[in-house]
Amino acid sequence: MPKRIVIIGAHAAGCDAAAAARLTDREAEIIMLTNERYAGYSRCGLPFVIGGHIKSFQDLIVFPASYFRMNRIDLRLETNVTNIDVKAKTVEVQYKDGRVESLQYDSLIIATGARAAVPPIKGREKQGVHVLRTIDDGERIEQSIKDSSSAVVIGAGLIGLELGVALVERGLKTTVVELLPQVLPAMLDKDMADLVQRELEKRGLRIITGKSVDEIMGGDRVSGVSVAGESIPADMVVIATGVRGNVELAQKAGIELGETKLIKVNMRMETNVKDVYACGDCVESINMITKRPTVCQLGTTAVRQARVAGTNAAGGYATFPGVLGAAVTKLFDMEIGAVGLTEAAAQRSGIEAVSMAFTGKTRAQYYPGALPVRVKLIADKETEKLIGAQIIGG
Repeated sequence: MPKRIVIIGAHAAGCDAAAAARLTDREAEIIMLTNERYAGYSRCGLPFVIGGHIKSFQDLIVFPASYFRMNRIDLRLETNVTNIDVKAKTVEVQYKDGRVESLQYDSLIIATGARAAVPPIKGREKQGVHVLRTIDDGERIEQSIKDSSSAVVIGAGLIGLELGVALVERGLKTTVVELLPQVLPAMLDKDMADLVQRELEKRGLRIITGKSVDEIMGGDRVSGVSVAGESIPADMVVIATGVRGNVELAQKAGIELGETKLIKVNMRMETNVKDVYACGDCVESINMITKRPTVCQLGTTAVRQARVAGTNAAGGYATFPGVLGAAVTKLFDMEIGAVGLTEAAAQRSGIEAVSMAFTGKTRAQYYPGALPVRVKLIADKETEKLIGAQIIGG
C-alpha cells in the first residue's frame, strides 16, 4: 500500500513539505490539513497588499487549488486537528460541518506555524484593534482603513514597520510605538536602525521608541492609545509585537520542545517521536554562527526546513544545517537587508565583536541615478571571521 503522509498546516512550510514529499514518492497519499479558509499564500506580502503595491490578497496565493489537484495532494480547508496520538499514529480532525474523523498516518509533518502574540494591553479587545497574520486579518484591516484617518501600530519589527508605511501610503496619520530603544531590533544595530527611523520620519511616519502603550482607549470602539502619559488619537490600532509558535498540539502529544519553547528537531527535521517531523515557525533552529538554538520565524527558513522534512517523511534523505537569519524589506523607497548576528546579539552570545560601517553608492558616482548605500560589517575579533552584515540603500 502507498505510504500515507499527513501534514498539519498549509502555508510556506506545509506546502513546500508536500511538494518535496511528492517529488520523493510519486505514489504516496498526501493529506494536508489547515484551519484557514485559504492555503498556500505568502504572509510576507500582506502589508504590501494593504499599501497598494499588490492588487489583492488573492495575488499572494502561491499554491492555487489546481496545484494540489495536479499533484494529488488532498487539501482539507477549515479543518481543525484536535489531537495527535503518536502511539496509534493517528490524528483526530474536526471538519467545518462538525464531522469528526481519525486519520491514520505513516509519517506526520507538523507545520502548525505561529499566531500573533498579543501582549496584555488594557483595551486590546475593543473594536478596531487588529493583528496581521492571515488574509482574513488583512481583509479586516482593509475595512477599518475605509473608516479611519489615523492609526497606531504597536511594534516596530518587520511587520510593524511595513504596515506603518502601508498605512501612511493609504493616507492615514500613523504612529508606530516600540518598547525597545530602536526599530528593527532583531535585524539591525541601533546605529543602522536610527538611519532607518530618520528616513521613515521624513516620509511622515511618526515613530516612538523606548516607550510602551499603557492602554488602548475608547468605548466599545478604539479612539486612541495612551503612551507614557501622552494620548495619541487613533481610529484603528494594529498590534504587531511578534508571533508565538503553535506548539500546544505537539506538546500535548509528548513531542519535545527545545530551550526556545519551540519544537526541537534534528538536522533531518525529526522530532523525538519516530515518524513525526516538524518545520516552519513552530520549530526552533540552530544558529550556524553560535551553534545554539534560536528562533528564526522567517518564510525562507520555513521553506528550506519544509523541503527537508517532506523529503525525509517520504523516505528520502536530506538535512538542514541551520540558519543565518537573512532578512530583507522595503520601506517606501528604502531597501534594507541583514544577515548573521548584530553586534548586540554577538555580545549576548559571548562573542567579542568588532565592526565597521561605510557609505558608498549604488552605482559609480559619476553615473546618473547613483544613490547612497550604507553597509555595516561585523566580525568575531578572535577568529577574524565575518559574523554579520547590514545594508540600507535606496
